Amino acid sequence: MTSTATFSASSAADSRWSARLWGMLITLCIVLFLDGLDVSMIGVALPSIGKDLHLGTSTLQWLVSGYVLGYGGLLLLGGRTADLLGRRRVFLIALGVFALASLAGGLVSSAALLIATRFVKGLAAAFTAPTGLSIITTNFAEGPARNRALSIYTVFGAGGYSMGLVFGGLMTGLGWRWTFLLPVPIALAALIAALILVPRDRRAEEGGHDLLGALLSTAGMLLLVYTVVSAPQAGWGSARTIGSFAAVAALFVGFVAVEKRVRHPLIRLGILRRATLVRASLVIVALAGSYFSWQFIVTLYLQDTLHWSPLQLAMGLLPVGLLVALSSVFSDKLVDRFGTGPIIAVTMIAMSIGYLLFLRVDTHPSYLTVILPAVMLVGIGWIGFPSINIQATAGIDDDEQGLAAGVLQTSMQVGAAIILAVNTAIIASGAHTDTSPAAVLSGYRPGLIFVGVVAFIGALVALTHFLPTRRAAEPVRDLDDEPHQEELAAA
Repeated sequence: MTSTATFSASSAADSRWSARLWGMLITLCIVLFLDGLDVSMIGVALPSIGKDLHLGTSTLQWLVSGYVLGYGGLLLLGGRTADLLGRRRVFLIALGVFALASLAGGLVSSAALLIATRFVKGLAAAFTAPTGLSIITTNFAEGPARNRALSIYTVFGAGGYSMGLVFGGLMTGLGWRWTFLLPVPIALAALIAALILVPRDRRAEEGGHDLLGALLSTAGMLLLVYTVVSAPQAGWGSARTIGSFAAVAALFVGFVAVEKRVRHPLIRLGILRRATLVRASLVIVALAGSYFSWQFIVTLYLQDTLHWSPLQLAMGLLPVGLLVALSSVFSDKLVDRFGTGPIIAVTMIAMSIGYLLFLRVDTHPSYLTVILPAVMLVGIGWIGFPSINIQATAGIDDDEQGLAAGVLQTSMQVGAAIILAVNTAIIASGAHTDTSPAAVLSGYRPGLIFVGVVAFIGALVALTHFLPTRRAAEPVRDLDDEPHQEELAAA
């Protein structure tokens, strides 16, 4: 049974939402929670997977990066496809693929096949994530109603990233394959609910797919991360590394050239003139990139070196998830009162301090005085996640909400993959044969410093919100939209 009803923006603006509208929102939230959960949950299982399949650190990193790159590589195409073919249709198909890939990942034993299933799941998420966000922004009027809906939605996303540590610990205790199988029944239940609750929408009357642009951008991002990961072994100044970076540059130059000339570009470059979208995209790179890298280090150190069990790790990092869950009660109220800029700046500063405090960890760290304060500050950093999403999509026309969501989430996923690759390379360059806890920790410290610096740069970008601008009082205007603006003026 499917719904043919649509929710008007005006009805969504009412202070009381219908049960059907709430059901749609919660369904979309659950799917976004799964996206974040799948990125984060695998991190706790990495040591067990490595031991069982005899995989090294660089290969294990691809279990994270494979998903993130599949996710980020086609997010722009996913958002544009939703705008063109209908958000409901794209959402349902992608969610079905996600469930099937999750099942396959829990059954295979080959490292190559495992990475392949992770990549396919990322591709599916590349369509569900921007589509879900655009379904919300086109069914809730901009203002308090949309802020409330987006706050709830993005808190679920942040909760997925943070609670993935807890779920990962619990599932890994049963066997690492359960971290792959857990999303299957949840995704299937969400698929049934979406069939009933997500309203039908019309296809765009005009438009097309930029497959060449999608191919060039995806190839460029994959090659960039591969180059960074393999550079420590090949040598940063080797002909192979330099040639690979040159190929990356050529692919991105080709992408920009295609976007300027193709009739229906994957991304209308004029949208990148919106300062709020650019600022939010840069900040989300710092937030996600630093967090995934920190989680990668902490998981390997506490489990492999200090021999914490997966459950101990889950409980130790539980405060991150609890803070995110509690923030769902007040995050929209904070945005309505203070605006997105101050919230993002304060939370990013707190997160950067949390990472730097983690440098106090030694071979016998006290949880209450050393680990917990750092974990709490990292959790506060995620409270700014809804504000980043609200800032990025504010003022965007309905027919480009999918594109704006794709830009933001592409920045998050690909940026995080690149930062994780750089962090892995930093750790690998300091590795040595001594496997004592003190030596291992010494090798991880440069990576922890790098994580803190990335978060602090994100805080500085967030603080540019407070810099005076010459056109602060004028509405944002895209040069690509001149004819459209003239039509509006004439009307």
